[in-house]
Amino acid sequence: MKLSKEEVTHIASLCRVGMTDADIEKYSNQLSNILEQFEVLKSVNTDNVQPTAHSIPLNNVWREDVARPSLREDEVLANAPDKEEGFIKVKQVLED
Repeated sequence: MKLSKEEVTHIASLCRVGMTDADIEKYSNQLSNILEQFEVLKSVNTDNVQPTAHSIPLNNVWREDVARPSLREDEVLANAPDKEEGFIKVKQVLED
């Protein structure tokens, strides 16, 4: 499936990505190749394949949750660029 320049431009605008004419040409070919690979995958017989979320079994490995002493206040504030009354001071991020 060959994508047109207009389709690539439309996809780029949906993604809010600016593209030059050279980018459009490059990504038109790349995206077309990706879509062609999906067409190949459509022809694979999957009738006897069970649906899975992953191709291999996954197991979570969790460490034991053990309480440990916290850092002292002076240790926490040692590398803070600005501090005030025992707190790390940061610039305001919300307006009133």
